[in-house]
Amino acid sequence: MAALDLDSVQAFVLVADLGSFTKAASALDTSQAAISVKIKRLEDRLGYRLLDRTPRNVRLSTQGMTFLKPARNLITAHELAVAGLSANVRRIAIGISDQIAGPGLPALLQRLSAFDPGLVIEVHISSSFSLMEAFDKEALDAAIVRREDDRRDGELLVQERFGWFASPEWELVPGQPLRLASIAKSCGVRSVATKLLDKAGIPWREVFIGGGMAAIGAAVSAGLAVSPLANSVAPIGTFDVGLRYGLPRLPDSDVILHSIVTDPASKEALKMLAAAFRSRYASVSNKGMASSVKEARSKRRPVSLPPSVNASASSISNN
Repeated sequence: MAALDLDSVQAFVLVADLGSFTKAASALDTSQAAISVKIKRLEDRLGYRLLDRTPRNVRLSTQGMTFLKPARNLITAHELAVAGLSANVRRIAIGISDQIAGPGLPALLQRLSAFDPGLVIEVHISSSFSLMEAFDKEALDAAIVRREDDRRDGELLVQERFGWFASPEWELVPGQPLRLASIAKSCGVRSVATKLLDKAGIPWREVFIGGGMAAIGAAVSAGLAVSPLANSVAPIGTFDVGLRYGLPRLPDSDVILHSIVTDPASKEALKMLAAAFRSRYASVSNKGMASSVKEARSKRRPVSLPPSVNASASSISNN
């Protein structure tokens, strides 16, 4: 029976999950070359190729797809066995902005749990402003939020794009104010969006105020209004209608990871979460919005609006 190196198996699982040797190396705080060596060692031990590599992507081979589930089970069994030797329960409290979490959050948490099954994960979803207050009081071990004001500490994860999202059935009635859905007046995204509309001379009216992103997503999907949303959290089936209706371009937003985690194992888990978040964002970004805009255009007739202003505000904050 071939004895498998656990580090090599973990490297394989991360490459499979993140779709990249570079991102797996970042999560494990090592080099891409070291990851390649681990994968080669594992393939040699098993006697077959696990990954098909091309200049642009990495895909599981047929044997790799078969091996992935047993590989996860092996890592999980090992982590649980190690955790059973310690009387200390490791816990991490993570805050994630509701403008960031989105539909991809369950998959991110699944990866985190699979990476470190012995870790108790406590997740808080709220506004960036509220989460940073809790983090500064050390009520949270880590927070993934949008950059706020001039604060420059923390690790930059991504710069996320925003758009004006609406359902395929939504129509802007000529001569009527833009129907807007937002969270609350304290929301940084709302503040930037409405200021840009005012600067562009585009009349608007708030017709829906939600208590969270789930409510906003439901209102947008139902065709009640348009909403300024990050591409990664826009409801499935909605489209960016900004170009179609001449709405001002929304600025990108810095997504920042703040952490006071000191436990080495928890730090490794947080690195994996950061790498998985970058991978998720890259996947959303690579799809682009061109097809959405094209489809939205095909379903709507031209509507004249005052000229928009393409200059963006400095940043979107407080969410």
